[in-house]
Amino acid sequence: MMETTRFIEPLDVLFLRGNKLFGDAGSYGESMIPPRPSVAAGALRSAILARDGVDIAAFATGEERARHPALGTPANPGPFRVLDFQLAWHGAKGDGKAECLYPLPADLVAVHDDSGHLRLDQISPRTLPPGLHSSKATTLLPVLAQAERAKPQSGYWLTQSGMQAWLRGGLPKIEKHLLESRHLWAGDERVGIALDPEARRAGDGKLFSMQGAAFRKGVGFAVRFAEETLTDGTLLRFGGDGRGAVLRQWTGRPLSVETDRIATDRRCRIILTSPGLFPAGWRLPGVAEDGRFELQGVRGRVVCAAVPRAEVVSGWDLAQWAPKPAQRAAPAGSVYWIDELEATSEALGKLADHGLWPETGYDSQRRVEGFNRFTFASY
Repeated sequence: MMETTRFIEPLDVLFLRGNKLFGDAGSYGESMIPPRPSVAAGALRSAILARDGVDIAAFATGEERARHPALGTPANPGPFRVLDFQLAWHGAKGDGKAECLYPLPADLVAVHDDSGHLRLDQISPRTLPPGLHSSKATTLLPVLAQAERAKPQSGYWLTQSGMQAWLRGGLPKIEKHLLESRHLWAGDERVGIALDPEARRAGDGKLFSMQGAAFRKGVGFAVRFAEETLTDGTLLRFGGDGRGAVLRQWTGRPLSVETDRIATDRRCRIILTSPGLFPAGWRLPGVAEDGRFELQGVRGRVVCAAVPRAEVVSGWDLAQWAPKPAQRAAPAGSVYWIDELEATSEALGKLADHGLWPETGYDSQRRVEGFNRFTFASY
């Protein structure tokens, strides 16, 4: 499979809208960082269609004459798909070293101790003490063991080197591997005015607010995609209002996964790197009620899961000019612990390439957009 990785450099303030409606008088449109991978998929596909001179209207209606060899049609996508989409930067020193940035996985918690210093605590699977019962759906519970209660802190990002250490079972170093959001982008509040299409003027009393994101120099997004290439300097319409961004060469490296070690240990963690759209809510595809897991030749038992509050994934379907169905999703960073693993290194790689989708009958459009992507980690 041919793969390409590019850095998306914002050229303007970006409006990365979530799934909450806005536009009514007094409403507020909040930006979501990182945005859904479907934002990158849409921007890339539009650039590919424009580059190849495809009739956009004919493509949107699925006409056979407008079928693209890589993109297919909106209803029947081709081999192109987004494989990874993350916030990224080129480092504080400006030395050109590029790396992805990740939200803290659900089994890693940042807290302040009594002296106000930040520390990282690990969530681990535990059995309940005798006499305690719960409605847990797994044999073990994710437990944060603390001598004193502390409130988790938000707004932190894990560098790729920190994420790599976490995948291998080590604890990231705060001073080296943790970044605050304020060092990556700044909020840019804008006021909008709803238009009256019949009077062809601004509507009366219809002011609303939008939150934009002004990215620091060297901060943008890394996107890895299959079965297509786009050259350095390609312009994109990115996010709400089609703000400008440009594709640049990517000088970083992907996360490395020790699949041989995982296969030998016969246990692992699965960490979502994009939202998971699963038929059974938080449960991975291929997981039975007893926790047994089988997908793409990989077998095991899900013994524990740390899944934050569900998100809602929707969007706008330009081809149909209608909203996409709203779906509940397990957030990126959700963690699943798997024991009794039966898989070869090759089978683990095949599953990582396929994504957490059933072998047949999956949502081909959402798969193309980069949902249900993950990485393996040591346990």
